[in-house]
Amino acid sequence: MAYRHPERRRADRGRSLSRRARAGDVPNRTESALDCDTARHALSDDTASAPAGPVRTCVGCRQRESPSALVRIVAGVSDTGTVGAVVDHRRRLPGRGAWLHPDATCLQQAERRRAVGRALRVTGPLDLSALAREFAP
Repeated sequence: MAYRHPERRRADRGRSLSRRARAGDVPNRTESALDCDTARHALSDDTASAPAGPVRTCVGCRQRESPSALVRIVAGVSDTGTVGAVVDHRRRLPGRGAWLHPDATCLQQAERRRAVGRALRVTGPLDLSALAREFAP
């Protein structure tokens, strides 16, 4: 018998096939798997126009773009101990990153929705003044 986590064993205990499934009224798994494969191949034709390479989502406007059109931002701790978001120009700083269009309107949308802190998984207040200075016109 294969190993199963104790919680899973308890959850699976007592579950049996319904009367319909035992009688054969439910289609078997191979038929449904064939339907899924057919649907997957039908969708692959539509995705042929997708951009090649990696795609990132702007946390402000939620549009998908290539990484070259977006800037990476990371959370950094200042000398005073406050946590703030900074632009990672070289895209090499450690930590979790978020992507944003280099536009003040996207920054305003992200700030209004509190999306930067959520994307960077920062609890508490997040200082966005460095980003505002960076994206100022």
